[in-house]
Amino acid sequence: MTRKLFVTTALPYANAAFHIGHMMEYIQADIWVRFQRMRGAEVNFVCADDAHGAPIMIAAEKAGKTPQAFVAEIAAGRKAYLDGFHIGFDNWHSTDAPENHALAREIYLALRKNELIDVRTIEQFFDPVKGMFLPDRYIKGECPRCGAKDQYGDNCEVCGAVYQPTELRNPYSVLSGAKPELRTSEHYFFRLSDPRCVEYLKNWTQDGKLQSEVANKVKEWFAEDADGKTQLGDWDISRDAPYFGIEIPDAPGKFFYVWLDAPIGYLASLKHLLARRGQSMEAYLADPELRQVHFIGKDIVTFHTLFWPAMLHFSGRKVPNNVYVHGFITVGGDKMSKSRGTGISPLRYLELGLDAQWLRYYIAAKLNARVEDIEFNPEDFIARVNADLVGKYVNIASRAAGFIGKRFKGMLSRDLGVEGRVLLDGLRAHGPAIVQLYDDREYGKAVREIMLLADRVNEYVDQHKPWELAKQKGQEQALHDVCSVCIEAFRVLTIYLKPILPALAAQVEAFLQVGPMAFADAQRALGAHRIGEFKHLMQRVDPAQVEALFAAGAAAEPVAPPPGGEELAAEIGIDDFAKVDLRIAKIVAAERVDGSTKLLKLTLDVGEGRTRQVFSGIASAYAPEQLAGKLTVMVANLAPRKMKFGVSEGMVLAASHADEKAHPGLYVLEPWPGAQPGLRVR
Repeated sequence: MTRKLFVTTALPYANAAFHIGHMMEYIQADIWVRFQRMRGAEVNFVCADDAHGAPIMIAAEKAGKTPQAFVAEIAAGRKAYLDGFHIGFDNWHSTDAPENHALAREIYLALRKNELIDVRTIEQFFDPVKGMFLPDRYIKGECPRCGAKDQYGDNCEVCGAVYQPTELRNPYSVLSGAKPELRTSEHYFFRLSDPRCVEYLKNWTQDGKLQSEVANKVKEWFAEDADGKTQLGDWDISRDAPYFGIEIPDAPGKFFYVWLDAPIGYLASLKHLLARRGQSMEAYLADPELRQVHFIGKDIVTFHTLFWPAMLHFSGRKVPNNVYVHGFITVGGDKMSKSRGTGISPLRYLELGLDAQWLRYYIAAKLNARVEDIEFNPEDFIARVNADLVGKYVNIASRAAGFIGKRFKGMLSRDLGVEGRVLLDGLRAHGPAIVQLYDDREYGKAVREIMLLADRVNEYVDQHKPWELAKQKGQEQALHDVCSVCIEAFRVLTIYLKPILPALAAQVEAFLQVGPMAFADAQRALGAHRIGEFKHLMQRVDPAQVEALFAAGAAAEPVAPPPGGEELAAEIGIDDFAKVDLRIAKIVAAERVDGSTKLLKLTLDVGEGRTRQVFSGIASAYAPEQLAGKLTVMVANLAPRKMKFGVSEGMVLAASHADEKAHPGLYVLEPWPGAQPGLRVR
């Protein structure tokens, strides 16, 4: 029976380009999908941009774009990465697409009909400086379970706990740094604590759909306390306007929390794909033989093993058959991250001429079916690619193809000799084990097995020395047989490596003059067959390329970027600081300056019984009407400066990043309520 699979990877958030962690996940899933297709499976492999949420709304506002335009710009850059690393998604979509809007509302209404939606008035954190309710990811503090610092407002990345933002200890706003205030708001909840959900999830998470270590971790969340309660609290699925997302039916000004509609993007992308083919998604998902499989990182386990299956089940939809969780890719033991200075740009990797298949092979050689981080070590990367792929594998063909072409007009021998047949039978005998390792996602073990087979072939070559046979009279048949065995062995090894090295396998298929190879082809001999001209298949890694990659993207050791994009100024003493007189000032009036696009003319009250005139270069960030009546901080004892437009009697303080093009934004300092004009800042 043909295996039918619906496969997804986690949806990347559409606020930045892909990083190396994305590519690791996509490569892992792509290898598995290619393997399944080589075994005859019917696979739909889809993904989409996670396009909603406050972070995108805020980033778009800073960039001076609409959220839709901001997301579209990010999405336009995806193809270069996916094509460059041979990632073969059947469809790439967006959670802001019509299909996702419709499906999110349908699922919500089904849950509400099933009495699993509550509406409650809650206390929620409000940023008094920004004047808005704070999304979970814009609140940080100490985890209420394990005490880890700098954890987000919805879940802890250290212990995996899920909680409400109001449970955080010592919370602060990521946007302003201010201590948030508690204010009331009406919110919508998915009743995850409902006994029906708890009982269903207890069974679903422990029946083989998850890796054992994931299932054991999830099991902890069902442990009951002294009052018989589990850690499964109800899930807040709404957010207040302003918010970029999908509006909740019959609730103006309320939007679905991004984590509700994001996984629904899997279904929306599938629906978009099937609609193009004239197929019904409902009929497709109703097939009892279909397996739904998700590949995700360990940081989003809670959403995919609790909320997602519960949403699907209780809205009457198919639930995942498997959720495969992987670890992070690290360098020097630290998770790769651009913000921490340990990221590697996948696009930079390609621009430097590094072969995408080197990275595919290296990641595959490190991956297993467990939730383990894999380390990217530059020296190990170079050694593995050069020794395994070039030295062991490609070398087999290069040592034999020339003789076949020149001496035997490209024809392979029909009779391969006793030793040759024994060698090839041994390679084929390992086929079922390699198939099982791929199916189990034990890629590292599969690679080691294949390379051990390549060692056997190279031992055969070294034993029979075709280069010596070519010099001896009367050894034409022996030379023909030995070289034909090498080419046939190379073909079998290529089949085993094809899920990892799809582009190289296509080159080999062209060289061998055969059609696309499936796993079953490894068990059948090529026989007397004419091959084409052998061309160079893969070069060795140049260490200078890898050095350039790390120089451009990250050092081997994490290096913290300077705060605000520039190093701190030279140290001063308290006496030096005391010379600068900083005062609270009220902006009595603000107006544009004729003849200048950068300056605003401010009239300031510093508590002196008179006003001062200050010209400030903040016109790009503020309109005059935004400033009038506000309090700010100024340097009050700065010598007056005569300018083209008049005399400036001080300086208003504002913060900005050193690299204004890469990090646009200018922020005038504003004291907390209660400050009065004339108070000194000490």
